[in-house]
Amino acid sequence: MEILSALGHGFAVAFQPINLMACFFGVFIGTLVGVLPGIGPVSAMALLLPVTLSGSPEAGIIMMAGIYYGSMYGGSTTSILVNIPGEAASVITCLDGHAMAKNGRAGPALGIAAIGSFAAGTFAIVALMLVAPMLAKFAIAFGPPEYFSLMVLGLTVLAFLTQGSMAKSLLMACIGVTLGLVGIDQITAAPRLTFDRLELLDGVGLIPVVMGLFGVAEILANIERSVQREVVSSRIGSLWPTAQDWAYSKWAIVRGTVLGFFLGVLPGGGAVISSFASYALERKMSKRPEMFGKGAIEGVAGPEAANNSAAGGAFIPLLTLGIPPNVVMALLLGAFIVHGIQPGPLLITQNPGIFWGIVASMYIGNIMLLILNFPLIGMWVQVLKVPYKLLFPLILMFCIVGVFSSGSAVFDVFVMTVFGLVGYLMRKFGYEPAPLVLAFVLGPMVENNLRKSLILSQGDFWVFIERPISLACLLLAAAMLIMPLLPSLRAKREAVALDQE
Repeated sequence: MEILSALGHGFAVAFQPINLMACFFGVFIGTLVGVLPGIGPVSAMALLLPVTLSGSPEAGIIMMAGIYYGSMYGGSTTSILVNIPGEAASVITCLDGHAMAKNGRAGPALGIAAIGSFAAGTFAIVALMLVAPMLAKFAIAFGPPEYFSLMVLGLTVLAFLTQGSMAKSLLMACIGVTLGLVGIDQITAAPRLTFDRLELLDGVGLIPVVMGLFGVAEILANIERSVQREVVSSRIGSLWPTAQDWAYSKWAIVRGTVLGFFLGVLPGGGAVISSFASYALERKMSKRPEMFGKGAIEGVAGPEAANNSAAGGAFIPLLTLGIPPNVVMALLLGAFIVHGIQPGPLLITQNPGIFWGIVASMYIGNIMLLILNFPLIGMWVQVLKVPYKLLFPLILMFCIVGVFSSGSAVFDVFVMTVFGLVGYLMRKFGYEPAPLVLAFVLGPMVENNLRKSLILSQGDFWVFIERPISLACLLLAAAMLIMPLLPSLRAKREAVALDQE
């Protein structure tokens, strides 16, 4: 009953006209961002963060959250109709979604993607509502050693789960931690790595870094690629799946929802990994694996459910522990801090209106997305026909305006430009920007909790070993660092044994 009462308070917040409008604009822009290849929720949220500063914290954060889970919906449309993922989490949907569209079944593919997304999103919201308060009560017992070890585990999981080289991911994480050190030391108030530049006393801004690495770099990469967009020209037809489609899809949606939620909660997990993991699981469990890649509807239903469920699950560590599990949540953490709110174990008790308002707005936004997606498919198709050469100057202009307005400093525009070039080179040489951004956000938190722990323990490092939660996190982190080395060590042992023979 206590949860229902709190949820009722959340709906009272969410149904305020300004918050309802913020929710609608958030999910609408999120869907548009998901449809348009080359923008992504990170760039859109970074671009619109300055806009939220003029309103209330509830409206701003509700809109930012809507952009995130709205982009998960929109990404499937362009994947199915154009074979170009509008959002990274929808990459895997291209395989079977576009094959269904070419076979004249674009309608059922779009329909099952929307229905699976709605079901998974609803499950994630209910789970968030039930799990977050319990985890927040448990997290109150966390001290600096537990937070330090938990964030070390998060950075390790991120490096472990990235698709590229783990060594490259760790290198990016180290660069991100170093960037986070720039500015005034929060404990001693001494300037660090500022090179006598007044602009760097407050540190490097999160928005210029993110806009450069994800916005400008993506524009440069897309200009170079010259992708041909061939929108499916056949009539889309009925969006409602057939009985046989339901038979193939229902358990795929269930499995994708559960798998996506748990991977979304994990630091470094996120929607991208969830959708790939769901596709691999469905292909392994399917009675017709030969159909995958040729138009298997469960290859659309599972990943789309997984990425939407993961988007909801990602809010749990942010709202209850104050730890962002992925880059989007890191940006949302920045939005909380800009508005003077610290997410964490005390958020539910100190700011119940914001927590329960976000939860209630996600219910409302999920229904808005289901209503928006079906009638507006024709409009999204027309948007997809706009040449990228007309879009990228506008995107670049919005990036510059957004970065400048966030701090009213030309220096931030230069920072964005530098990181745009760095991000472009990173893409060329196979380095992922996500570990850098997450380490940049978590780095100062890791350092502060490390130093606070050592101050409390008078320099005794055993404080991290003596506490069970801290020890468990550090052991898990060590195991993940060692696991990739085991195959090479085994291969070396076998080679030595052969030489001896």
